[in-house]
Formats: sequence, C-alpha cells, structure tokens
Amino acid sequence: MSPEPTRAVDADPPRRQRVAAYALITRGPDVLLTQMSARTRIQGRWTLPGGGVDHGEDPRDTLRREVYEETGLRVIPGRVFDVHASHFVGARFDGVVEDYHGIHLIFEARIEPGSVDVEPHVVEQDGSTERSAWIDMRGALELDLLGAARHALDRVNEPVREQA
Repeated sequence: MSPEPTRAVDADPPRRQRVAAYALITRGPDVLLTQMSARTRIQGRWTLPGGGVDHGEDPRDTLRREVYEETGLRVIPGRVFDVHASHFVGARFDGVVEDYHGIHLIFEARIEPGSVDVEPHVVEQDGSTERSAWIDMRGALELDLLGAARHALDRVNEPVREQA
C-alpha cells in the first residue's frame, strides 16, 4: 500500500515575489495619491501611483506607464528616493494563500510640462485604482495608507516632525 499523497493544506504556500515602482510626486503642500478599487482586497486604502514591473521592463518605464494609467498625468522619473519591502503569508483577493514578498522602488518624479494643468483622473478602466487626487501632506498622513506610501510620506515628513 502506497502512502497517501500530501494534501495541499499541508504544503507550504506558493511563494510570489513582486517588484513594483511607485512615484512620489509633490505639488506645494500636496502629494499625489491613488485609492484602491473594489477589484482589490484592499479597497479604499491609499497609495502612491505606481505598480508592478513587467518581466523585462525598465522600472522607470513602469513608473511612466502606471502613473499615466492611474492619474492621467505624464511624468519624468527622477532618482530612487527609497526602497520599501513587505512580506506576509495570507490569502490574496481570490482566497489563495501565498507567501508574498513585495519590493517597492519609490522614485521621485515630476510632472511633464504638458501635463501640469491636467487634473488627476483614472485612465485605466476596471483596474486596481478607483480614484487619484492631490492631497494635503498632513491630511495624507491621516489616511489609511499602504506600506510603501506610509513609508515614503513618513520619510518626507521627518524634518517637519523634528521642527514641531
């Protein structure tokens, strides 16, 4: 008699690593943020515009593409401001349990001259972004921010906190 096969629940969850590029874009006291849609498991939470780097894609090209899809703005990527990582084991939006590791490249970026007067709006329909908006930096810190956005805004506001 052969042993019973190992059940999926006994196996380690599949590993998934995702590299993403995000834009830190400010305009005076405001920062550009996007809000997650109902198509995600994190509906309503806020983040920096950006998303996953496709296989073989330059992260700066990812940044240009994702920012446009999520905000309608064309940007010029600058230097890497910081790198943030997240790791968890849990259920995805579809219920599949995975061992997830996210690596988030946070770039400084500025708006191209031709997009300066464009109001942020979501271009990609039925995607992960519900809306985009300029939000006062202090107010943004009170929002339910995802990890990379919280990390970046905390870093930007370090000097402000030290002066207070």
